[in-house]
Amino acid sequence: MYNIDRNNSKPLYLQLEELIRESIEKGIYKRDEKIPSESELMNKYDLSRITVRNACNHLVKEGILYRVAGKGTFVSSPKIMTSSLAYMGFREQLERMGYETTTKLIEKSIIKSTPLISFNLNIEENSDVMFIKRLRLVDNEPISLHHTYLSYDKFKEIYSSDRLESEQLCVLIEDEYGITPKKVLETLESMTTTEEVSQIFETEKGYPLLILEDIMYEEEAKPYEYSKVIFRGDKVKLKYEFNN
Repeated sequence: MYNIDRNNSKPLYLQLEELIRESIEKGIYKRDEKIPSESELMNKYDLSRITVRNACNHLVKEGILYRVAGKGTFVSSPKIMTSSLAYMGFREQLERMGYETTTKLIEKSIIKSTPLISFNLNIEENSDVMFIKRLRLVDNEPISLHHTYLSYDKFKEIYSSDRLESEQLCVLIEDEYGITPKKVLETLESMTTTEEVSQIFETEKGYPLLILEDIMYEEEAKPYEYSKVIFRGDKVKLKYEFNN
C-alpha cells in the first residue's frame, strides 16, 4: 500500500489524501464506515494536525468523505454517474440504475422573460414565460435542483398539468405536443453553493456544485426549452461520450 514518503516533493497532505483514497478503493474503509480520527492519523503517520485536517477537508469537499458532528468522519457513497440530459432525463437514468427517486415541485409561476431567457428561447422580451422549479431526491436525499423556462403561450397545458411531480418534463412535452429535441446546446460549469441552495440541498454553504445549462431545439433555429440543473458536486459525476 502507498505510504508517506518524506523524501517525496509532493506535500504531505496530498500524500495522505492518496493513502486514504487507496484505502477506500481497496475496501479497507467501506461505505459509511468511520475512518481513523485526526489524532489516530497523526500518530500513525507522524503528521501534524493541520496536515491531517487539510487532507480530510479536501476529501470532504470532493465528496469522498463526510462528517457527522460529534461522531467523526465517514466514507461517502460512490458518486452517481450520469450522462447528458438531452435525450434521457435524469430521473430515468437514475431509475435505470436502480435508485429510488422522488420529485418535489418547489415553484411554478408565470414570469416575464428577461433578456437572457428571451435570447435562449428566441422570444420577445417581457413575454409570458412558465418557470418551473423542481427538486430531485435520490433515496430521500436532495441531489439536483431543476430550473426550467418555457414559453407560456406554447405550453399552456403543461402549466395546469397535475403530472409535474410524477413525470419528467421531457415526457410531458412529448406526450402533449409530440416534441422531442433535434438539437441541444449544452454548457457545464462549476461553482459552490449559495445560502439559498445550501438550504434546499441541506448542506453547508460552500459545497461544490455542477451547473448544467441546456437549450433544446425542435428544429435547427427553433428553441423551445431553456433549463438549468444544479447538481451536488459531491454526489454526481457527468459523463460525456462522442462517436464519429
